[in-house]
Amino acid sequence: MTDDTPEPKPKRPQLVFTLLVEVGRKPGDGLPDKATGAALMCYASGVDEAEAVRETVAILKEADLAVLEVQGLGTLDERRKAGEDIDSQEAALMARALDENSVIVAQMNPFYD
Repeated sequence: MTDDTPEPKPKRPQLVFTLLVEVGRKPGDGLPDKATGAALMCYASGVDEAEAVRETVAILKEADLAVLEVQGLGTLDERRKAGEDIDSQEAALMARALDENSVIVAQMNPFYD
Protein backbone atom coordinates (compact mmCIF):
# COMPACT_ATOMS: atom_id res chain seq x y z
CA MET A 1 0.00 0.00 0.00
CA THR A 2 1.41 3.41 -0.96
CA ASP A 3 0.75 6.76 0.59
CA ASP A 4 -0.40 9.27 -2.04
CA THR A 5 -0.05 12.21 0.33
CA PRO A 6 2.20 14.81 -1.27
CA GLU A 7 5.34 15.66 0.65
CA PRO A 8 5.08 19.00 2.41
CA LYS A 9 7.06 21.78 0.79
CA PRO A 10 10.05 22.87 2.82
CA LYS A 11 9.28 25.97 4.83
CA ARG A 12 10.95 29.05 3.39
CA PRO A 13 12.98 31.03 5.93
CA GLN A 14 11.81 34.43 7.07
CA LEU A 15 13.96 37.36 6.05
CA VAL A 16 13.87 41.01 7.11
CA PHE A 17 13.47 43.68 4.47
CA THR A 18 14.14 47.38 4.83
CA LEU A 19 11.25 49.36 3.35
CA LEU A 20 10.90 53.08 2.75
CA VAL A 21 7.21 53.97 2.89
CA GLU A 22 5.69 57.27 1.82
CA VAL A 23 2.36 58.19 3.39
CA GLY A 24 -0.07 61.01 2.71
CA ARG A 25 -2.58 62.65 5.00
CA LYS A 26 -5.73 61.06 6.34
CA PRO A 27 -7.96 62.10 9.26
CA GLY A 28 -6.70 60.54 12.49
CA ASP A 29 -3.28 59.60 11.07
CA GLY A 30 -1.35 61.07 14.01
CA LEU A 31 1.03 63.07 11.82
CA PRO A 32 1.95 66.62 12.93
CA ASP A 33 -0.77 69.20 12.13
CA LYS A 34 1.02 71.03 9.33
CA ALA A 35 2.67 67.96 7.78
CA THR A 36 1.64 67.04 4.24
CA GLY A 37 2.77 63.43 4.67
CA ALA A 38 5.77 61.47 5.90
CA ALA A 39 8.46 58.98 5.05
CA LEU A 40 8.72 55.90 7.25
CA MET A 41 11.72 53.57 7.52
CA CYS A 42 10.38 50.11 8.31
CA TYR A 43 11.89 46.69 8.94
CA ALA A 44 9.48 43.94 7.99
CA SER A 45 9.78 40.17 8.06
CA GLY A 46 8.56 37.93 5.26
CA VAL A 47 9.55 34.96 3.13
CA ASP A 48 10.01 37.44 0.28
CA GLU A 49 9.83 41.19 -0.29
CA ALA A 50 6.26 41.04 -1.62
CA GLU A 51 5.03 39.45 1.62
CA ALA A 52 6.94 42.01 3.71
CA VAL A 53 5.37 44.85 1.71
CA ARG A 54 1.83 43.39 2.03
CA GLU A 55 2.20 43.00 5.81
CA THR A 56 3.63 46.50 6.20
CA VAL A 57 0.87 48.13 4.15
CA ALA A 58 -1.82 46.24 6.09
CA ILE A 59 -0.41 47.32 9.46
CA LEU A 60 0.02 50.95 8.41
CA LYS A 61 -3.55 51.04 7.08
CA GLU A 62 -4.76 49.70 10.44
CA ALA A 63 -2.94 52.65 12.02
CA ASP A 64 -4.97 55.02 9.78
CA LEU A 65 -2.01 55.94 7.58
CA ALA A 66 -2.55 56.59 3.87
CA VAL A 67 0.18 54.56 2.16
CA LEU A 68 1.19 56.11 -1.17
CA GLU A 69 4.35 54.23 -2.15
CA VAL A 70 6.65 51.52 -0.83
CA GLN A 71 10.26 51.14 -1.93
CA GLY A 72 12.22 48.01 -1.02
CA LEU A 73 15.82 48.67 0.00
CA GLY A 74 16.79 45.01 0.46
CA THR A 75 17.69 42.57 3.21
CA LEU A 76 20.52 43.06 5.68
CA ASP A 77 22.84 40.91 3.56
CA GLU A 78 21.87 42.69 0.34
CA ARG A 79 22.45 46.09 1.88
CA ARG A 80 25.84 45.07 3.29
CA LYS A 81 26.89 43.60 -0.08
CA ALA A 82 25.94 46.94 -1.66
CA GLY A 83 28.44 48.62 0.67
CA GLU A 84 26.02 50.10 3.19
CA ASP A 85 27.24 50.49 6.76
CA ILE A 86 24.59 49.05 9.08
CA ASP A 87 25.10 50.18 12.67
CA SER A 88 24.43 47.92 15.65
CA GLN A 89 21.18 49.69 16.57
CA GLU A 90 19.74 49.18 13.08
CA ALA A 91 20.89 45.56 13.00
CA ALA A 92 19.25 45.02 16.41
CA LEU A 93 15.92 46.40 15.14
CA MET A 94 16.12 44.12 12.12
CA ALA A 95 16.85 41.14 14.38
CA ARG A 96 13.85 42.09 16.53
CA ALA A 97 11.58 42.22 13.46
CA LEU A 98 12.77 38.73 12.55
CA ASP A 99 12.42 37.33 16.09
CA GLU A 100 8.91 38.77 16.48
CA ASN A 101 7.86 38.14 12.84
CA SER A 102 6.73 41.74 12.81
CA VAL A 103 6.94 45.16 11.20
CA ILE A 104 8.94 47.80 13.03
CA VAL A 105 8.66 51.47 12.15
CA ALA A 106 12.16 52.65 12.99
CA GLN A 107 11.94 56.26 11.83
CA MET A 108 9.35 58.78 10.68
CA ASN A 109 10.20 62.03 8.89
CA PRO A 110 7.21 64.33 8.31
CA PHE A 111 7.01 66.33 5.06
CA TYR A 112 6.13 70.03 5.09
CA ASP A 113 5.43 72.25 2.07
